[in-house]
Amino acid sequence: MLVLSRKPGEKVFIGDKITITIVEVKGNRVRVGIDAPDSVPILRAELNEFRDADAGSAREVETTC
Repeated sequence: MLVLSRKPGEKVFIGDKITITIVEVKGNRVRVGIDAPDSVPILRAELNEFRDADAGSAREVETTC
């Protein structure tokens, strides 16, 4: 994992098509802007875990029917 220190307004580029911008730092919260193509899914970690758990439940239903 790459760990960087950035200030508000600074950017990080991932490849040619994804830009991460530090929008604001307030206390222990950081606002991040992500510019990426529509074809790139962007999910917060807790939503991704929920989606993965939900997909697992759907698989259980399919195999028990």
